Amino acid sequence: MAKLINHWIDGKHYERAAERSGDVFNPATGEVQAKVAFATPAVVDEAVESAWKASQTWRHASIAKRTKVLFAFRQLVDKHTVELAKLLTLEHGKVTADANGEVQRGLEVIEFACGIADLSKGEFSENVSTEVDTYSIRQPLGVVAGITPFNFPAMVPMWMFPIAIACGNTFILKPSERDPSAANFMAQLLTDAGLPPGVFNVVHGDKVAVDRLLEHPKVAAISFVGSTPIAQYIYETGTRHGKRVQALGGAKNHMIVLPDADMELAADAAVSAGYGSAGERCMAISMLVGVGAAADKLVPLLKERIAKLKVGDGQDAASEMGPLVTKQHLDKVRGYVDAGVAEGATLVSDGRTLAVAGRAQGFFLGPCLFDNVKPSMTIYKDEIFGPVLSMTRVATYADAIELVNKNPYANGVAIFTNDGGAARKFQHEVEVGMVGINVPIPVPMAYYSFGGWKASLFGDHHIYGRDGVHFYTRMKAVTSRWPDPSHRGVDLGFPTNK
Repeated sequence: MAKLINHWIDGKHYERAAERSGDVFNPATGEVQAKVAFATPAVVDEAVESAWKASQTWRHASIAKRTKVLFAFRQLVDKHTVELAKLLTLEHGKVTADANGEVQRGLEVIEFACGIADLSKGEFSENVSTEVDTYSIRQPLGVVAGITPFNFPAMVPMWMFPIAIACGNTFILKPSERDPSAANFMAQLLTDAGLPPGVFNVVHGDKVAVDRLLEHPKVAAISFVGSTPIAQYIYETGTRHGKRVQALGGAKNHMIVLPDADMELAADAAVSAGYGSAGERCMAISMLVGVGAAADKLVPLLKERIAKLKVGDGQDAASEMGPLVTKQHLDKVRGYVDAGVAEGATLVSDGRTLAVAGRAQGFFLGPCLFDNVKPSMTIYKDEIFGPVLSMTRVATYADAIELVNKNPYANGVAIFTNDGGAARKFQHEVEVGMVGINVPIPVPMAYYSFGGWKASLFGDHHIYGRDGVHFYTRMKAVTSRWPDPSHRGVDLGFPTNK
């Protein structure tokens, strides 16, 4: 019988039986390897009450105590990187190098959160009026929640909860039900690091759990990463219930290649950014934009590299790309490839024919490459979220910038060129939240903030970095007067700024 992955509430594993559960697959073999409990509204309420109770003391914990826990947690994550990465590979399917890299990017945010003593400083103005001082302080919101996607089950939660906890909030994580084990593993590490019970809780489940978090009156804020339709739903529902919401949505990331670019470098970057993590990442490059003669130079180089990629079980050290997360998602991505062919795009590399020895039931799709893709085609308009890279051709730089700026998504974009003037012009003119110049995946370091524009972000705050600190705190302005002891007497006149 498959093991049951249950919730983590009040500092320990939840012991009660699940009314509903879902299957957790090994994507490489297609086999069910575990069951995950689905939280009922009552279970979510238990988690919220645990977090609410803990918030009454944790919000008063000193910065020294909070950072001590975070430093200990950082050490434990670093110590157990291999174990955590293995869970990612087993349930998501990504290769070991990708899984290790995911944990390392999460560690960067933990390290950033350890600097909360400096990040949470307010401001002070002395003598704004006679013997009157004004200063600002930042205070926690209370109970906050994170709803995270399947593609980065360790990193994306770590974009949220270390900063939230460092700021004095308590946190409820609702991870993807497709790869839930990393959340519980991190909960155990937080407990081992000395985090008090109830400060971090995990509830597994589906829309039932999500909706209860969105409507619960004791949840002050929601962070979300996922598809644009769900991000919009999270934002509209959460704000309607009076919550602060940051909801990061989908993407259709373009990589513009100018004719003067280093084509070998561009080809390496495009293959890495398009097929890493099997294309299941919101910052993946999915659209190449060849300007002028660039496409004719680039397509053969891409095809050559794609042919050499090693696709297989993520646990195999030789594998460079693993399977997709579920059979349902595999079928969806294959459907997009079929649609691209039907709509007239040129399929240069067809990954549908891939067969992985000994893994016939695994959820594998080889890397696919399209050329001559038009903006009217489905594979151009939709976020595919799989190993499908498409090339569209334009005549000029102006055509390329117009194409990108017309797109409803605006998460990430890159340009490859050796012309510094063109690069500077591009970063100024492009209407996208994260820009790479000869960098295919421009994910900011932890001390900057991650987030797109337009349909890629709902809410006013990007995630992690200083925006993360501001999202998980609210500012309070204090005006104080401590008169000189020698001052006595009543003055009914209007105060003057002397």
